[in-house]
Amino acid sequence: MRRKLSMFLLVSMLVLLVGCNGKEETKEVPKAIEVKLDVPETAEVNSKVEMKAVVTQGDEKVADADEVEFEIWEEGKKEESNTIKAKNNGDGSYEAQTKFEHNGLFTVQVHVTARDMHTMPKKSVTVGEGIKDGEEKHEHENEANGEHAHTKGFAMHFAALENVQVERETELSVHLQKDNKPLEKAKVRYEIWNDSKPEKHEWIDADESAAGEYKAKHNFTEAGNYKIQIHVENDEGLHEHEEHQIEVKK
Repeated sequence: MRRKLSMFLLVSMLVLLVGCNGKEETKEVPKAIEVKLDVPETAEVNSKVEMKAVVTQGDEKVADADEVEFEIWEEGKKEESNTIKAKNNGDGSYEAQTKFEHNGLFTVQVHVTARDMHTMPKKSVTVGEGIKDGEEKHEHENEANGEHAHTKGFAMHFAALENVQVERETELSVHLQKDNKPLEKAKVRYEIWNDSKPEKHEWIDADESAAGEYKAKHNFTEAGNYKIQIHVENDEGLHEHEEHQIEVKK
């Protein structure tokens, strides 16, 4: 009798284990969010320009995005970009307006954070007469003099740091994309130095916490103005970098 009972309990445990494993294997992976960015290809100087982003997840419209912002900059002047917060229309679409004050080639990039995911597609807008021949030549000269231009289809978004204080752990986070998809399995390093001590650089390896999102933590030991340069490489020969400046307070 005891032998039969033991066999019954053993079989029952095996059935439960198989059932649990089966449930784990069938666990659904959330679908990635997708963003359709709608901006005009051309615009007139000082005219109102409508910017719209429609966010979806599978067949569902995402009306509860955590953050949607439009970042705008002129060709070759990414460091002078400005950001406009989008209005949530409540139907999965997010809108904002802008205007361009002079001729040139501009980039509009929308940053969308929703349901623990981040994506940032971008489009170009030619304003007025666009870039003239002389200006285009100047852009190429800048690249030849060492000013960096990103690989086509590559996008980097460094999360803004505010109220950074000495001896308090600070999280560094950057989102990377290639061809409007998260750039995964990249090697990302943060190079950090104090402007007053340019000879001393610290290097920190980042971990990929989610698809295309790379994070690291750092303690700043002194107050001052710091440079953070983000270095990105992968096995396909990609090599990108972008520099940011922050202020650390006591």
